[in-house]
Amino acid sequence: MNSQDRWALVAEVRVHIPLPLRAFADGEATVSVEAGSVDSALAALRAAYPALAARLLADDGHVRPHVNLFLDGRSVRGLDPSELNIGAAAELTIVPSIAGGAPELSREERLRYHRQLILPELGVEGQRRLRTASVLIVGAGGLGSPVALYLAAAGVGRIGIVDGDLVEVSNLHRQILHDTPSIGTQKTASAGARLRALNPEVEIVEFPLRVDASNALQTLQGWDIVVDGCDNFPTRYLLNDACVLLNIPLVYGAIHRFEGQASVFAAEGGPCYRCLFRDPPPPGFAPNCAEAGVLGSLPGIVGSIQATETIKLIAGIGTPLIGRLLLIDALGGDYRSMEIRRDPDCRVCGDDPEITELADYELFCGESTEDGVEPSPFVIPAGFKLPVPFPGLDALELKELLDAGRQPILLDVRDLAEHAMSNLADLGAVSLPMEELERRLDEIDYDAETIVFCRTGQRSMQAVEFLHSRGYVRIFNLTGGINGWARDVDPSLPVY
Repeated sequence: MNSQDRWALVAEVRVHIPLPLRAFADGEATVSVEAGSVDSALAALRAAYPALAARLLADDGHVRPHVNLFLDGRSVRGLDPSELNIGAAAELTIVPSIAGGAPELSREERLRYHRQLILPELGVEGQRRLRTASVLIVGAGGLGSPVALYLAAAGVGRIGIVDGDLVEVSNLHRQILHDTPSIGTQKTASAGARLRALNPEVEIVEFPLRVDASNALQTLQGWDIVVDGCDNFPTRYLLNDACVLLNIPLVYGAIHRFEGQASVFAAEGGPCYRCLFRDPPPPGFAPNCAEAGVLGSLPGIVGSIQATETIKLIAGIGTPLIGRLLLIDALGGDYRSMEIRRDPDCRVCGDDPEITELADYELFCGESTEDGVEPSPFVIPAGFKLPVPFPGLDALELKELLDAGRQPILLDVRDLAEHAMSNLADLGAVSLPMEELERRLDEIDYDAETIVFCRTGQRSMQAVEFLHSRGYVRIFNLTGGINGWARDVDPSLPVY
């Protein structure tokens, strides 16, 4: 491909401008140019911001030796910029060498951060450290929301947000980064808009993706601190292992119903998450928030602790939660700190680690976050398999069946709190929560045609598999669950 062809294949490139050079780019932290290669991106920068280009490029057009360029997190030094083609949604980061220290705080910064500047433990030097720090937050949900808001408000210079989900109405009771108008939009876009409005001096980098073994190291590399705001075990173990391999501190938080946990892992000399929990729990032992529920204010408590730990690490103040696990019981109003130690036999951070690269974490944890299928809590006899394809029916097919005069038993395996919020009692549905199913098998008629349902059809499918393994053959799953019924048949029921 010749140079002319390369220039024809253009894409939007986001160029991240470091603080010392923003004065030469109209004060912008990030600018966008149309380019097909690093070379053409630099040419576009030269045309738009000649004063900036003069500080990046020598007279011969080459990048000055004291400046580094990173394309999507990878250095381009030693490579021909004209040969580095740029793909869609590329990011070019400018990193100049610095002598140390930081510029004086501006008058606006001193006004904005006055209440924390007067803290002797933090002061002007601590604020400078915050301004030059970078923090990557994985998850823009319940935990990520307060973390991002408080770090942006505190003046952390560069904040990355990683999340591949869209905003849903069920998020809003706890995910305070988002609002009603943002429903249906990318969480990263909603978060970015909110944080830029809160503090325009902070650079926000959006990663609208699901972090996995194929992209984790590239996504995390170069950040000073990573904050764990995820809600599943595969991502949690992935972040831990990636942070250990990259030597990046990981600020941990987790929530369940009324309880939370917080700690700092992968810090120098401290334990990692695997030192505390070597392996994930058996499938089905730890349901997520969508199934178990969570108090809306709890992630605010835990996320605020994570933000505080992050600020302490950046500013070098206080005693971070390295080697300690903080347990929060919101219902009992109790906080307890547990000592944890680095395990010399740990598989990833031990003296002789086995894990030196990332692997398939969905397989390791015995679950799939790709398709949203939760692990089964039931013990199924070895060798038992449901027939494929297994017969099931959706909401419209069930309505057809009922309209025709058929009277199957409708078995609701959700918990009682979910049943109270939305149910099919008017159709004669029977409530039998999953956790009681095994000990109450005698209440289910072997010969009756039975339709099992839950919220979305995942837990009910596990119940159907279990019942078939126990000899029940006229048991069928309602795909889409009661939410599908609410969407397609009875809109008066809430979708949750």
